[in-house]
Amino acid sequence: MKKISLIAIMSLGLMTGCASTGSTVADGALVGAGTGAIAGQLIGGNTGSTLVGAAIGAGVGGIVGNEKQKQGKQLFD
Repeated sequence: MKKISLIAIMSLGLMTGCASTGSTVADGALVGAGTGAIAGQLIGGNTGSTLVGAAIGAGVGGIVGNEKQKQGKQLFD
């Protein structure tokens, strides 16, 4: 069951890495959520850890995306 969960989480991470919403903040949150979910599963090995990892990853990814978006506006304005 762990192997199936890990494969599913990794597939989710790959899909979110290829997804683009047109928003740097949303893209960062998607990539962060996928990466965090994978990390949470690998570290904790249970659903709770996966969800916590996804939530933390989405938050950090959104912050990073927001900063990149701000830098982009400053460079092109």
